Amino acid sequence: MNLLPQPSGNRPRLACEISPQGVVAARAETAASALSAVARVTLAPGAVAPSLKPGNVVDRVAVSAAIRKALEDVGARPNSRGSDLTVVIPDAAVRVLLLDFDVLPNRLSEALPIVRFRLKKMLPFDADDAMLTYQVMSTSRSMVRVLAVAIPRDVLSEYETAAREAGFEPGAVLPSTLACAAAMDDGDSAALLINANPVGVTTAIVRSGILMLHRSVDLQPSVGAGFPANFPPALFESDGHALPLVDVQDSAGEWAAQEALPEHGRDPYVEPAPVEHSPYASPTLTDDFNAEIHNAILIAPTSMREFAEDVVRDPVLASGAAAPVATHDPRTWEVSAGKPAGGPSDDISTEIAQAVSVAAAYYEDTLASAPTRIYCAGPLGANALQEILLSNGLAQTDGLRVREIVDTEALESGAVSASVPRGWLAGVLGALRG
Repeated sequence: MNLLPQPSGNRPRLACEISPQGVVAARAETAASALSAVARVTLAPGAVAPSLKPGNVVDRVAVSAAIRKALEDVGARPNSRGSDLTVVIPDAAVRVLLLDFDVLPNRLSEALPIVRFRLKKMLPFDADDAMLTYQVMSTSRSMVRVLAVAIPRDVLSEYETAAREAGFEPGAVLPSTLACAAAMDDGDSAALLINANPVGVTTAIVRSGILMLHRSVDLQPSVGAGFPANFPPALFESDGHALPLVDVQDSAGEWAAQEALPEHGRDPYVEPAPVEHSPYASPTLTDDFNAEIHNAILIAPTSMREFAEDVVRDPVLASGAAAPVATHDPRTWEVSAGKPAGGPSDDISTEIAQAVSVAAAYYEDTLASAPTRIYCAGPLGANALQEILLSNGLAQTDGLRVREIVDTEALESGAVSASVPRGWLAGVLGALRG
């Protein structure tokens, strides 16, 4: 298992992303090539239920069949030479954290136990039994910042087993948002990434190839897994160079020569500073909540419901209208211009908007400038995300503009398929960039 493989061009030329909505596959001839073939196979609701507990791949037969069908559709042959692939798995199945160390040994055998020990009190599962990898993000004289990725061993095995039973060998495994980040090509500027799907939304900030923020919000019910009972699937049916995921043994020398970033001078464990009002701080939330979104180092996945347990939320939205409570059958809801026609989906849209607001506030606080562009990945799509931000009081005054990570140049002419929206391809595109 290799969660952060070296970008040497030796990563498998096949990739697939497994999600509750289905399996997306893609093929590219080289790491720099456009996608030459893409395919998507949908899954029945409940076939995949991502979480940090075993039971992610609920219908293993159906998932394996979907993987095989999607990869065959892009020209791959199962159980043949060259059947290795990179598997992209849901963010909800992993923990991604940014850790600061005073010092960290260069040798993997010495550093890994230190990283694992730090994670013991931060993971909701046994760190000693977890599959763990890390990457040095940056170093300075006083601090080493590390990106750590951990996944329960049994959970990882489920996804790998599904791929093997489909006739393919998982040569690398990547969390969805880290894979999407590898598809971004924004030069030296900082970018805000939103990866939204029916079970969760992850926000990330990448600057000059360095991950500065990774925060996941759970959109599932607090008990159980799968789709919320009142979830409108149509909300996520939009038509709508890379983060260097380097090998851990090579990363120390590569990053040691870099200067420390200004934001790395802050201690994430000190008491929060007094609240300074930000254009991203919601006027309908309490000062305590605004303090949280303005000062907290929001790097570990957490449920928005858990995040809001100790604060008081005003039920009035930015528009001044209370969120409606509806009992419509979700199968009858429709989406117009990316915006649901009403009903409980408004609650999910509000949580997505709040996640973006938190990330935008952290962006401004860390970089001393407001974000003007958001990269969108996942089945939500850029158009739907733009509408959500507008309807929740963001974007029209703050200048935020949403765009897809995957542009038309990322696909060869023969690979374009109306059945695979561009937002769905961000993960596999990033996986093939290595």
